[in-house]
Amino acid sequence: MRGSPLRWVLWDVKDTLLKVRGSVGLLYSKEAEEWGLSLQPAEVNAAFRETYRRYSSRYMNYGISQGLNAQTWWTGVVRDTLSQCGVKDPALANTMATKLYHDFCNAENWEVFPDSQTVLARCSSLGLKLGVVSNFDNRLEEILRSCGLLSHFSFVVTSEGAGVAKPNPAIFHQALQKCGTSADRVAHIGDHYEYDYLASRSVGIHGFLLDRDNTHKDKGDVPQEHRIVSLDDLPLRLQEHLA
Repeated sequence: MRGSPLRWVLWDVKDTLLKVRGSVGLLYSKEAEEWGLSLQPAEVNAAFRETYRRYSSRYMNYGISQGLNAQTWWTGVVRDTLSQCGVKDPALANTMATKLYHDFCNAENWEVFPDSQTVLARCSSLGLKLGVVSNFDNRLEEILRSCGLLSHFSFVVTSEGAGVAKPNPAIFHQALQKCGTSADRVAHIGDHYEYDYLASRSVGIHGFLLDRDNTHKDKGDVPQEHRIVSLDDLPLRLQEHLA
């Protein structure tokens, strides 16, 4: 055992426990077909990435500090993406964007990674409590419920609900308050080097970096014991910190 025994594991969600099914471009293009429009998924993906970056830079964390909310923010992102791809009618683009915002609460638009359910259950069987800390909007609980994951967690902290986003340490401090324990008794797992690994460790949490595609293998400041390529590897790492 190293230090105080672990009691909690905090989880990132998107690209850690689940991912968008197919691609954003494919899903938006399917929606366009329902309206008699033909869009190219690759073009939609490129437009979405550019629009998402622009909105994220101009309106950080869904523009909450600027008086926006996540639905307004996402509707703008999707509407502008569709407009760039040839949906010329602003009213139609807005209608499609609003529908897609609500559709993304459904499990059919998300793919749960094969190792997620079993590892969540395994962590609980070790006597650990589980919570979520995610840069996501307040649809997340419904998404987790529809994907059959919500029951694993004692709480869900989203960046929209918290008013701050990772890597701001304040979102982890909010999660620690819900845990009711000190940071050295908490672990966190996520796929983002800065937002998940560095940010969690900066507040004293045991951070683990999920690297499914070996994209972080060049990060020399991530010890091998902190990096996992599958969630299946996590329970054994956590056991090293249990009493």
